[in-house]
Amino acid sequence: MTYMCLVRSVYKVEILFSNNRKTEFNNLKKLEYQLPFLKETIRSDAFPNNLYPFIHLNTDGNLFIFANDRAILLDYVHNKVVRRYPVMPGGVSRNYPSTGSSVLLPMNLSGSSATTPPVAEVFVCGGTVPDAVDKAIVGVFVEGAKTCGRLRLNDANPRWEMTEMPLRRIMGDMLLLPTGDVLIVNGAARGAAGWEFAREPVLEPVLYEPGSKMFRKMNPTRIPRMYHSSAHLLSDGRVIVGGSNPNSNYNFSALFPTELSVEAFSPPYLFGPKSRPNITGIGSGVNLVYGQKIVVNFRLKGDDKKFKDGKVYVTMMAPSFTTHSFSMNQRLLVVELAEIRRRFAENYAVVCLTPATPQVAPPGYYQLSVVYDGVPSRSRWVQIGS
Repeated sequence: MTYMCLVRSVYKVEILFSNNRKTEFNNLKKLEYQLPFLKETIRSDAFPNNLYPFIHLNTDGNLFIFANDRAILLDYVHNKVVRRYPVMPGGVSRNYPSTGSSVLLPMNLSGSSATTPPVAEVFVCGGTVPDAVDKAIVGVFVEGAKTCGRLRLNDANPRWEMTEMPLRRIMGDMLLLPTGDVLIVNGAARGAAGWEFAREPVLEPVLYEPGSKMFRKMNPTRIPRMYHSSAHLLSDGRVIVGGSNPNSNYNFSALFPTELSVEAFSPPYLFGPKSRPNITGIGSGVNLVYGQKIVVNFRLKGDDKKFKDGKVYVTMMAPSFTTHSFSMNQRLLVVELAEIRRRFAENYAVVCLTPATPQVAPPGYYQLSVVYDGVPSRSRWVQIGS
């Protein structure tokens, strides 16, 4: 089942479901809810929006919904709020037009099962003060936020763990990489989302490592990409970056004109002396079922004596679709490993378990990668579920 959540007004959320990859948009099953939470989180100024809330599917099948500085867990089957999370500290709004971004951090499936789901943790970054857009309308461009927060959704007593990025950013795109790192790219340092409301493009991407909780600045682009930009992971491990339409009518003479070019960003793992794994085959084929053992064969050039099992892991990435600085549907699963075998010179087989439930891995297509010593293979597309 694929899910997509849209906000049609400030008080309403529309959830579209498809159990068939060939289903046309007009034939999707549509469920529409009145959601008081969106009314509760709307601002009271002259531009009262909280559009494009961050929505992630939790491991219990409920939806985590974040708007501005607070969040709920929604049982969408019964249209019931089953949990309210603490307010994110700092007084920063994170949704349009004070636009930040969010990801569901990689989930490690080792030791998890249908009755023991993996840890689900959300990461929210950027945004700005609630009235930034009101000030931008009159030509005052407020600084964006550096702050980020991590929240474990299923803890008995969840609390936001706050940290800071090296750069202020609004309208940044957050994208999961096959290694489990988070790329933050695009955006601006001042203003708000909307036509001509932002200043000081942020040209440097930032890489966040969830394990060490450290940020690293990457080499900058030369192209400002602000409102209506996006980023997507390619199968070869690069990230395609495009867009920036910060003014109406495709204005090419504005301070920041509409940008029609596309760039490819190469993460650090594509450089350096380390060998890159190469998937040579998937024993069970590309159609997977839940809780299945699969064998992934790969080649790694170099000295077999230096090969260490503990440096290998396998990831499955659900692809994203993006609007307004939020990449919906993306999730990265680090699957459980059962065994690693050396087959013959420079050739190995890793035996791993597919995810146990559709709540952890919604049915659909995933990019499967073998990662060795921080370097991912080119991904192979697989499908799980009907």
